[in-house]
Amino acid sequence: MRQLTFEEVGHYAWREVADPTITAPGQALVRPVLVACCDLDVAVARGRLALPPGHAVGHEGLGEVIAIGDEVTNVRVGDRVVVPFQISCGTCRECRRGATGSCGSVPLMAMYGMAPLAGLDGGGFLSDLVLVPYADAMLIPVPDTVDPAALTAVASLSDNIPDAWRGVGPYAGELAGLDPIDRRVLVVGRLSIGLYAAALAAAMGARVDYVDTDGQRLASAEKLGAVAHDRERPGKDWDPYPITVHTSADPALLAATLRATWPDGVCTDTGIYQQYKVEMPLLPMYTRGVRFVTGRVNARAVIPQVLDLLADGYDLSPVVDRVVAWEEAPSVWPTMTAKTVFSRA
Repeated sequence: MRQLTFEEVGHYAWREVADPTITAPGQALVRPVLVACCDLDVAVARGRLALPPGHAVGHEGLGEVIAIGDEVTNVRVGDRVVVPFQISCGTCRECRRGATGSCGSVPLMAMYGMAPLAGLDGGGFLSDLVLVPYADAMLIPVPDTVDPAALTAVASLSDNIPDAWRGVGPYAGELAGLDPIDRRVLVVGRLSIGLYAAALAAAMGARVDYVDTDGQRLASAEKLGAVAHDRERPGKDWDPYPITVHTSADPALLAATLRATWPDGVCTDTGIYQQYKVEMPLLPMYTRGVRFVTGRVNARAVIPQVLDLLADGYDLSPVVDRVVAWEEAPSVWPTMTAKTVFSRA
């Protein structure tokens, strides 16, 4: 089969590899039909995140089940499914408590599409076939109520959309308990995760302020229901927010976002910091009781909650920069600057 492989910055190519096969009764084979780039994929493609060459790419997407092992019961051949980017067994202690990103049955950071960072490489989604080792635990059928024409808007359900959800979704109850004027969320955005966070917060009924300097993302944020602010960081005189989300991986912007979080509020940071040290204003955070959340999303555990939030048909399509034919992937992948979806259709 073919899989898209990172050769060097600016160069991706199809490589022929052996077809994966089912070797255990709990496995399944999935044919990817829509694959979205992750924010990390854009960073690698643009040379901002240095990774060694030679690995298959793609870890966000929707697929069709084409074969299942004898013990698989939760999905059937022909089902449309979300494939979480992290590999998880569903039965270990970590999976049972919802920490599916740290499954105890596989090496830490077992995942698809980022082999140099993966404890166990599952291959890339921009491939003819993907092997899912724990089909019943991992695969999530796409509800029949989802219009097939709308699937490109949710092709990032494997990673970036759940990653954005964790900044707002767990605190929906806290927001609902506030006076309406205080049901506010601040998102300091870069690339797609910030836009998804703004969209999901708006879908929860919050007033969302989105801060960025990119005109295209600002326009998308407004389409998603946020108030867009063309500036580097929130103003020092802004009224603080009960919930803040920071996605830029810039320590200075993180500090500004923490300052904009109100006493006993929560700030979620989705960034990956390559700096050896990032200074945190721990004394001011302690004094005001700011809760700070970081770490990798447990994608499999939260995808169903995202689907429930999106069940009313909330439109995430403004996040998608372009939809591209599958065969164009080698030439388009290295040029990506925003959310791009590759379609077999």
